[in-house]
Amino acid sequence: MKPIILIVDSASENLMAMKDLLRAHYTVRMAASGEGAFQKMEELPRPSLVLLDESLPDMDGYAVLQEMRNSFMTVDIPVLMLSSSAETFGGRRALEEGAADVLRKPVLPELLLARAATHIELRRLRNASKDESGRVNRLVAERTKQVVEVRDAAIMAIACLAEASDGDTARHVRRTQRYFTALARELRFHGNYRAELGDIDIALMAQAVPLHDIGKLRVPDAILNKPGRLTVDEFDVMKQHTVYGRDAIACVAQAIGGDTRFLRYAEEIAGSHQEKWNGSGYPDGLAGTAIPLSARLMAVADVYDALISSRVYKPTFTHETAVELIRQGSGEHFDPAIVDALLVVENEFRTIAAGGYENIAAPEPLPFGERRQLVR
Repeated sequence: MKPIILIVDSASENLMAMKDLLRAHYTVRMAASGEGAFQKMEELPRPSLVLLDESLPDMDGYAVLQEMRNSFMTVDIPVLMLSSSAETFGGRRALEEGAADVLRKPVLPELLLARAATHIELRRLRNASKDESGRVNRLVAERTKQVVEVRDAAIMAIACLAEASDGDTARHVRRTQRYFTALARELRFHGNYRAELGDIDIALMAQAVPLHDIGKLRVPDAILNKPGRLTVDEFDVMKQHTVYGRDAIACVAQAIGGDTRFLRYAEEIAGSHQEKWNGSGYPDGLAGTAIPLSARLMAVADVYDALISSRVYKPTFTHETAVELIRQGSGEHFDPAIVDALLVVENEFRTIAAGGYENIAAPEPLPFGERRQLVR
């Protein structure tokens, strides 16, 4: 199919002369006014090039050019301005307002053919480049999607291995991710957390949530599944799961030759989610804001889900009891600001929890000092 050239000129003799010159190589459309030019440009397929006289009966060529550049349908069509101006040929103004080139009238036939061919080819190459860029972008997006899916599947597999004794692992992971996200989004409205909790940060933190207990892979099953209270020595072994997890993720970061935000959040969550606001947690006895924010959020999300879930070493608690136990731990176990956020979104927690566990009648709440091993 021949490229289409639209000639816009009020002088019929100019229209016919240029048509005769161009029609051997191009499909030629003609218009004698600005309004006629827009009607022709609405026809499909649209022209590959417009030859535009600067003087038209209803509007000048510059008004036509400006309107073309303001419309997404015609913004990329190259315009060769045909000028009769004596000194500058209108060239500077035309180029400043978006013309691709300027030709002085009367136009030399050889020059018109050469310029038309050049600008039509340039437009073809630009469009081909856009098409290729779009294809590459689509390919990159698809490959990125595949990589993310593989990564998420690997994370879920690791999480299931780390908590193989829990038949509810997959739902537990999804619930804690949602609890975490709900807390983080609400916390943005408390204090000065907005800068730390952008959408990307929250998404990366939530993606790292399933890795919080990967260190349990190195803890003996006899300790993980013990139905009664752990001895001091057994609890010391259990505490090491945070160190094992943190070190494993740090090893990954070293192996790939550098840290990423995702790995940093994963390392924080795995290593510090058992720290407590008052400094009595493990493994490092961190206190207050020395505990990474991601780990402080994880502590509340993880404890809530552990409380409402059945474990061999504890009964199942209701939503109300779980929230009350966490509220009582504000300022001791948990960051008070995050507990405040939980109290705002607790109905969202209830909705998330309702899809993943059976609500069993819970015993009376324990005094806070006796809750030390409800969540290991």
